[in-house]
Amino acid sequence: MNPKALLVVALVAVSASLCQASSCSNPEVKSSFFSTSDATIVSQIAFVTEFTLKCSNAGAEKLPLFAEVGGKLAPVVRVGDSKYQVSWSEEIKKASSGKYTIRLFDEESFAAVRKAQRAGEDIQAVKALTNVIVSFPGAYKGPWINSEILATGVVAFVAYVAFSTRSKLLA
Repeated sequence: MNPKALLVVALVAVSASLCQASSCSNPEVKSSFFSTSDATIVSQIAFVTEFTLKCSNAGAEKLPLFAEVGGKLAPVVRVGDSKYQVSWSEEIKKASSGKYTIRLFDEESFAAVRKAQRAGEDIQAVKALTNVIVSFPGAYKGPWINSEILATGVVAFVAYVAFSTRSKLLA
């Protein structure tokens, strides 16, 4: 066989295998979720989701991924073999307890998301590679009444009772 023909066949085979691994088929995701639990001294709640991704086509787990959470794009970082992490933050007033959906995109679907953004279209119409749903129980925001205010109120009440009792005794 001609060396040039052999080189062409090899290049076609390599490019075909790369094209096949350019998207994850039948993605399977297992995730764990962490968030700020005490919001008394912070201005934003931090969310971190770590997940593993398994695809039916070998090698597709190593592709770059992108995420969208609540209409905002968030970075996806690969932290190990088939292990990824997504993190984002929200202001305390906007971070409500409940379920958050993290939509994951491969390069092709992420390009469609960016195109929709530039055109002013709804990015929810773009089909995600897969979704990860996490449940946020909420964060402790402190007592309803600060202890300083409660102590001031108690002192004012005790002073009122003391002075009214004293005035009744002197009268």
